Amino acid sequence: MLRQRLVSALRTRSGAAAGPSRWASPGHEERPKGYLFNRTPPPPGQSRKWEDWELPCYVTSFLTIVILGVGLNAKPDLTIETWAHQKALERLEKEQLGLTASGSSESD
Repeated sequence: MLRQRLVSALRTRSGAAAGPSRWASPGHEERPKGYLFNRTPPPPGQSRKWEDWELPCYVTSFLTIVILGVGLNAKPDLTIETWAHQKALERLEKEQLGLTASGSSESD
Protein backbone atom coordinates (compact mmCIF):
# COMPACT_ATOMS: atom_id res chain seq x y z
CA MET A 1 0.00 0.00 0.00
CA LEU A 2 2.77 2.40 0.95
CA ARG A 3 4.69 1.40 -2.14
CA GLN A 4 1.75 2.22 -4.43
CA ARG A 5 1.41 5.68 -2.90
CA LEU A 6 5.12 6.39 -3.34
CA VAL A 7 5.17 5.17 -6.94
CA SER A 8 2.12 7.23 -7.88
CA ALA A 9 3.56 10.31 -6.19
CA LEU A 10 6.84 9.90 -8.08
CA ARG A 11 5.02 9.53 -11.39
CA THR A 12 3.13 12.77 -10.97
CA ARG A 13 6.24 14.68 -9.88
CA SER A 14 8.37 13.46 -12.77
CA GLY A 15 5.91 14.65 -15.38
CA ALA A 16 4.85 11.19 -16.51
CA ALA A 17 1.25 11.95 -15.63
CA ALA A 18 -1.17 12.81 -18.42
CA GLY A 19 -1.96 16.45 -19.03
CA PRO A 20 -0.23 19.59 -20.23
CA SER A 21 3.36 20.22 -19.33
CA ARG A 22 3.86 22.65 -16.50
CA TRP A 23 6.97 24.02 -18.18
CA ALA A 24 5.46 24.88 -21.55
CA SER A 25 2.30 26.93 -21.82
CA PRO A 26 0.12 26.86 -24.95
CA GLY A 27 1.78 28.65 -27.83
CA HIS A 28 5.32 27.58 -26.95
CA GLU A 29 7.24 25.11 -29.05
CA GLU A 30 7.72 21.66 -27.63
CA ARG A 31 10.77 20.87 -29.75
CA PRO A 32 13.50 23.08 -31.25
CA LYS A 33 13.54 23.80 -34.98
CA GLY A 34 17.00 22.32 -35.43
CA TYR A 35 18.90 25.58 -35.96
CA LEU A 36 21.69 26.91 -33.78
CA PHE A 37 20.22 28.95 -30.92
CA ASN A 38 16.81 28.33 -32.51
CA ARG A 39 17.41 31.15 -35.02
CA THR A 40 16.50 30.72 -38.66
CA PRO A 41 19.39 31.45 -41.04
CA PRO A 42 19.27 34.63 -43.20
CA PRO A 43 18.25 34.37 -46.84
CA PRO A 44 20.99 33.36 -49.30
CA GLY A 45 23.35 36.21 -50.15
CA GLN A 46 22.72 38.13 -46.92
CA SER A 47 24.94 38.08 -43.87
CA ARG A 48 23.68 37.97 -40.32
CA LYS A 49 23.57 41.34 -38.59
CA TRP A 50 25.42 41.66 -35.32
CA GLU A 51 23.46 42.54 -32.23
CA ASP A 52 24.41 45.50 -30.03
CA TRP A 53 26.15 43.43 -27.38
CA GLU A 54 28.33 41.30 -29.67
CA LEU A 55 31.16 43.68 -30.63
CA PRO A 56 31.88 44.92 -27.07
CA CYS A 57 31.70 41.37 -25.76
CA TYR A 58 34.13 39.98 -28.37
CA VAL A 59 36.58 42.89 -27.99
CA THR A 60 36.54 42.62 -24.19
CA SER A 61 37.02 38.85 -24.32
CA PHE A 62 39.99 39.17 -26.69
CA LEU A 63 41.65 41.88 -24.60
CA THR A 64 41.11 39.86 -21.42
CA ILE A 65 42.85 36.85 -22.94
CA VAL A 66 45.78 38.99 -24.16
CA ILE A 67 46.19 40.80 -20.82
CA LEU A 68 46.02 37.58 -18.83
CA GLY A 69 48.43 35.83 -21.19
CA VAL A 70 51.02 38.59 -20.96
CA GLY A 71 50.49 39.25 -17.27
CA LEU A 72 50.69 35.65 -16.14
CA ASN A 73 53.81 35.00 -18.19
CA ALA A 74 55.55 38.12 -16.82
CA LYS A 75 54.82 37.58 -13.13
CA PRO A 76 57.80 36.74 -10.92
CA ASP A 77 58.36 33.17 -9.78
CA LEU A 78 57.81 33.32 -6.02
CA THR A 79 57.40 29.61 -5.28
CA ILE A 80 59.13 28.06 -2.28
CA GLU A 81 60.92 25.57 -4.54
CA THR A 82 62.58 28.35 -6.54
CA TRP A 83 63.65 30.16 -3.38
CA ALA A 84 65.08 26.96 -1.87
CA HIS A 85 66.93 26.16 -5.10
CA GLN A 86 68.54 29.60 -5.15
CA LYS A 87 69.58 29.31 -1.48
CA ALA A 88 71.07 25.87 -2.12
CA LEU A 89 73.08 27.23 -5.05
CA GLU A 90 74.33 30.13 -2.88
CA ARG A 91 75.47 27.69 -0.17
CA LEU A 92 77.25 25.49 -2.71
CA GLU A 93 78.99 28.54 -4.12
CA LYS A 94 80.08 29.65 -0.61
CA GLU A 95 81.36 26.12 0.13
CA GLN A 96 83.38 26.03 -3.07
CA LEU A 97 84.81 29.48 -2.39
CA GLY A 98 85.69 28.40 1.13
CA LEU A 99 87.36 25.21 -0.12
CA THR A 100 89.37 27.03 -2.76
CA ALA A 101 90.41 29.73 -0.26
CA SER A 102 91.48 27.15 2.33
CA GLY A 103 93.19 25.07 -0.37
CA SER A 104 95.20 28.03 -1.62
CA SER A 105 96.23 29.03 1.93
CA GLU A 106 97.48 25.48 2.63
CA SER A 107 99.62 25.43 -0.46
CA ASP A 108 101.28 28.73 0.50
